[in-house]
Amino acid sequence: MIKVQATQSLGTLRNFWNHIHFHPTDAIEDAWGQAILDEVAKDGVAETVRMYAMLEDIVTMDEDGTLQYDFTENDVRMDYIISRGFKIFLSYNYMPPCITEDPMLLEHANKKSTRYKGKRISAARLRDDALWEEICYRYTEHIVERYGLDTVKNWYLQCYNEPDHANYFMKELGPLPQNLACRLAEYLRLYRGFARGVSRVSTELYVGGPASAGDIPFLEGFLAAVKEEGLKLDFFTGHTYGTGPDLLNRGERPFAVKNTLNKVIEYQNALDRYFPDVEIVIDEWGAAYSGFYDREECPQLLFREGSEYAAYYLKTIVAYLEAGVRVSRQMICLSGQHDLPCDFSGCRNFMGLNLIKKPIYNAYALAAGLGSTRLLAESDVKDLTALATAREDGALCLMLAYAAEHFDKELPTVTDTLTVDGVGGKYRVVVHCIDKEHTNPYQYALSHGWGDLFDSAQIEELRRVGTLVPLADYEAEANGKLEIPLRFTTNALLRVELLPLP
Repeated sequence: MIKVQATQSLGTLRNFWNHIHFHPTDAIEDAWGQAILDEVAKDGVAETVRMYAMLEDIVTMDEDGTLQYDFTENDVRMDYIISRGFKIFLSYNYMPPCITEDPMLLEHANKKSTRYKGKRISAARLRDDALWEEICYRYTEHIVERYGLDTVKNWYLQCYNEPDHANYFMKELGPLPQNLACRLAEYLRLYRGFARGVSRVSTELYVGGPASAGDIPFLEGFLAAVKEEGLKLDFFTGHTYGTGPDLLNRGERPFAVKNTLNKVIEYQNALDRYFPDVEIVIDEWGAAYSGFYDREECPQLLFREGSEYAAYYLKTIVAYLEAGVRVSRQMICLSGQHDLPCDFSGCRNFMGLNLIKKPIYNAYALAAGLGSTRLLAESDVKDLTALATAREDGALCLMLAYAAEHFDKELPTVTDTLTVDGVGGKYRVVVHCIDKEHTNPYQYALSHGWGDLFDSAQIEELRRVGTLVPLADYEAEANGKLEIPLRFTTNALLRVELLPLP
């Protein structure tokens, strides 16, 4: 039994689930990055796009010690994002090497030791507070002059990225917890300069941090200092990943929605002790961290290619709603999009090497159709999660995910009837499905024995398979209720829309 009460509202929803962290930022200026963003915009997959300021591309210092600015690349990236209708979430990072204590101390972000286009970024500590504040001020001044205060004040401006992660900040100290006090003190220098520099342009601008990698003692130290010093903090940002390749290989933390949810609850509990009303933004999330790692390091990362990730996504949305966490935006991290060895390698991305749409991408496209009013949905089908909504256009949109806790069990196929009570008149009923047999290019290639590299005809076929088309599309008339037959296989994600007809 699956039942929706169309006249029983459970409250208003804000779409926190259709947002992305586009990575690498400098792919925005390249044809393949633009092709992905074009599809994201066309399909309504994301409202907000997180990007890096990439200050290391902008700021240099001349022989006299004067800072020099070149905003050309930044403007190309921002212009494109804005032209596609996205709201920007902007991370002010990384430090230009010229203002650090050790300009040669650089991070390595993936197994190949370089970022996109061979770049590496500074992982050293700040040399001069005044120079950092001036950079934050001049950069903010530039984007406000170019795009207007009315536009930029609706963006999220964030200080740095993962300062509690040794690879990205103060690499010489090594990881936490041994150096917590020192690392926290150094990040607070960054945050103070950032908040002051941005506010010098306008106090209307929306600032926050710390883009936490998940260390709660670091976060609590940051929040305590911000509160004590009266620093501006309009929103909190943190990252949450359910597991990782090392944990999966050791069998310590299998894929599970509760892993993702528990980190968000930790963040909220910490915030409630200092800033109970501050907005929570999860500016990076995923079922597993290490976006550049793939099946080579961990075969289980092929999870990212299949329908199980689509089911995980919906179950995460519902878990957040049931737990009552106050997340306003959650952005899937798409690092791992460049330098792919093949289409289905297990990297963390929306599309493969040949721009073949993955189930997780199509899950985002389907979830974009959810409405702003949550309706009562009930089911006695074990392992089935349902979210029913009403849209402002009068349509009803229901999404369902059928998967075991760890997405690793073959469940019995279920044929059931969805009953929608409280509806009358004519409707167009549209059903979409993502499972092993539908909208799943990875499984399609496996079933045909195609291997890893495809010819042009196979690429076109896989692109076709990765394009959303209805599983069912028909007209029906309701007299108080409407019954819709459905079929669920393991790790299936379904969307059912009831579109009113005149």
